[in-house]
Amino acid sequence: MSENYTIETVDIPTLYKIMLEKHRAGFRLAQICATAFEGYNEIIYSVAYDYTFENYKIIVPIDTEIITISDFFPSAMLFENEMKELYGVKVKAINPDYNNKLYRIAKKAPFKKEVKEAVKVIKKEEEEAAE
Repeated sequence: MSENYTIETVDIPTLYKIMLEKHRAGFRLAQICATAFEGYNEIIYSVAYDYTFENYKIIVPIDTEIITISDFFPSAMLFENEMKELYGVKVKAINPDYNNKLYRIAKKAPFKKEVKEAVKVIKKEEEEAAE
């Protein structure tokens, strides 16, 4: 493991600025990784240059649309199509957009985690007192 490894949480608009700056500086897109949580996704964008590996994390609420970075990192379109299809991440202007046909899967966005209804837990004693 190299000491030139970073991870930074940024907001969505800042991510686009950083990715464009990294592209102009000669970095390559190493990967984009999505992880589903209830009501939101965490997405980590990783770029590399020589022995420097940098990671930028964004938190994306389920209904929030993000814009593609495939305009300047063409390989991003595979990662973005995957996030869209498997996690339900709304990615605008992917080029090309496979329209949920990247994988042959039976369930739409199988890893997406919707916000569940709040459940009230009632203790047995409270239930008996209510009767």
